Amino acid sequence: METMQNQTVLITGGSRGLGLAMAEALLLRQAKVTILARDSEGLSAIERLGAKVVQGDATDAALMDRLVTDLQPKALILNAGATPWMGSIEEQTFESFSIVWNNDVKATLHGIQAALKAPMPKGGRVLLASSGAALVLSLPAIRPEGMRLSGGYVGAKRMIWLMAHNANSVARTRELGLHFQVLLPLQLVGVTGLGRAVATAYAERDGATVEDHLARYGAPLMPEQYGEDVATLLTDPRYADGVAYGFRRDSPIVPLDA
Repeated sequence: METMQNQTVLITGGSRGLGLAMAEALLLRQAKVTILARDSEGLSAIERLGAKVVQGDATDAALMDRLVTDLQPKALILNAGATPWMGSIEEQTFESFSIVWNNDVKATLHGIQAALKAPMPKGGRVLLASSGAALVLSLPAIRPEGMRLSGGYVGAKRMIWLMAHNANSVARTRELGLHFQVLLPLQLVGVTGLGRAVATAYAERDGATVEDHLARYGAPLMPEQYGEDVATLLTDPRYADGVAYGFRRDSPIVPLDA
């Protein structure tokens, strides 16, 4: 296991689910982890594990600017997001359709801007949390019918992928020495709040149990493996230069760059 001793890492949305799993893996590697999240109870738990915590909203641009400027993290992981409202397109309002845009995409935009403005130290890495849902209507493809209840989620997660490329273009032009990468879990993570909500919505529409719906995906990707894989991404030089990486159960990290 490669260590990250004394390297500062800032994780948004790191108090539960996949964010918490990444925090735990990086703490195990002796990184100096700071978590930004809104969940006070979750923050208290991760603080007991040795992380520093800040209660706040990652969509707050001024807060992100201040944290990145003050901490000067070696790695910034933009993981904060919201659970989409699950319903077919005729049931959605524009507000429900836009939940993920107004949270995940907005928080990612402000995090990228903070990294570029501060700027972060040369050699810094910025990881953007996307989703395998971003592969709908692309190759390798996910059938669009499989995401029919997710509103604007697919487009939002695809946009985050594009934002990584846009940020890399700026970093190269300004010779900042920063590298932006996007993380795409390629399986539904059913044990997280988001994964459970998605599985529940589709199971109810199909007249199935949540467990039956999750079984369609095979052995689930677990948060612990995802956290370890992200830590490997940050420490293994094989993953230093790519932009998009996917994660599957019991599988090596999957490069997704064209």
